[in-house]
Amino acid sequence: MGTFKIEGGIQLQGEITPQGAKNEALQVLCTVLLTPKKVTITNIPDIIDVNKLINLLRDLGVKVEKLAHGSYSFQADEVNLAYLESEAFKEDGKALRGSIMLVGPLLARFGKGYIPKPGGDKIGRRRLDTHFEGFINLGATFRYNKEEYFYGVEAKKLKGTYMLLDEASVTGTANIIMAAVLAEGKTTIYNAACEPYLQQLCRMLNSMGAKITGVGSNLIEIEGVEQLGGCEHRILPDMIEIGSWIGLAAMTKSEITIKNVSWDNLGVIPNTFKKLGITLERKGDDIYIPIHIDGYEIQNYIDGSILTISDAPWPGFTPDLLSIVLVVATQARGSLLIHQKMFESRLFFTDRLIDMGAKVILCDPHRATVIGHDFKSQLKGINMSSPDIRAGVSLLIAALSAKGTSIIQNSEQIDRGYERIDERLQALGAKITRLD
Repeated sequence: MGTFKIEGGIQLQGEITPQGAKNEALQVLCTVLLTPKKVTITNIPDIIDVNKLINLLRDLGVKVEKLAHGSYSFQADEVNLAYLESEAFKEDGKALRGSIMLVGPLLARFGKGYIPKPGGDKIGRRRLDTHFEGFINLGATFRYNKEEYFYGVEAKKLKGTYMLLDEASVTGTANIIMAAVLAEGKTTIYNAACEPYLQQLCRMLNSMGAKITGVGSNLIEIEGVEQLGGCEHRILPDMIEIGSWIGLAAMTKSEITIKNVSWDNLGVIPNTFKKLGITLERKGDDIYIPIHIDGYEIQNYIDGSILTISDAPWPGFTPDLLSIVLVVATQARGSLLIHQKMFESRLFFTDRLIDMGAKVILCDPHRATVIGHDFKSQLKGINMSSPDIRAGVSLLIAALSAKGTSIIQNSEQIDRGYERIDERLQALGAKITRLD
């Protein structure tokens, strides 16, 4: 088990460049299974979850070549379908939530796709119904082995159809799109997710020869094609990491510039942090956060009632940043209600913040009220464990702002989503040590 040791209360300074987006990488890497031609992808983050998926592709027989840091070529011209029913795949596949997105491309190109029940963060139920209902609508037969928790879909030929998704699932939409691009006829997906990373997936598929329209909306239409070719694709910067660095700068009263953020793909993220009283300046494609000498004050609604920040499908606020917003609010002037709608276990990490001295009231599994300290009472360092990626980084930010030494165990959870986070924070002046 990995461990971080953090000496808190140190003001940071400098520039930091966000990694490639984890959530986009997990989608676009699976597209390489849709074609026997070579696909080159750049700006791939070097993180545990993405590396696990690349290894799964290797084990499936995909030829993987590392061209440079974050740059790979893939060629799936000799896929080993027998691996899908092996004990090794049943073990390796369940270690990664993103492995579910292998199913759509495999089903589309080879007529069958299997997956063990995926793992990932322990943040509550994350159902797979949208994925498999979409495949069934396209004509696939579904089966499930309850003893082994093993899912399978098979079809001789997928056929396009109209479907109204029961939820705007990002991974569900991505999986169905990847299956539909090689289906016979036209597929219409209503209530589709439309996040920037899903838009990137659609643009990449179109560059491979797919015919997808409605990109960026919740109504996507796909004209199936016989085959797809190769392409080159660059992954966007990670918006979750960008939000994390904004929170870090405010909490530690630091002057930080976040480089090359792709402002046009950040949606409401900058304005949401501005509602917390955080000053952000746009400099070209960079975000500059000055030192908040006098702290930051949470805005109320115009009628004076307490501000509520909640998650919603794009273009709403991403649920992956609610943990960061919650931590940042602990040192603000004023109070804030956090409403986490999608997952019922994601706010349980607040007990660690309370141990550090934060004023947080967990109203129920989905809502928490934060009463800010206005920096008049500094958080104190404690020993704790990272429960998931986003809560882990939130606790790390809290530790960097706290008085004294903090120990964060289970740091592998943070490494699943953040590339070399200790080295990059050290470059800003942070005192963080990795104890393995």
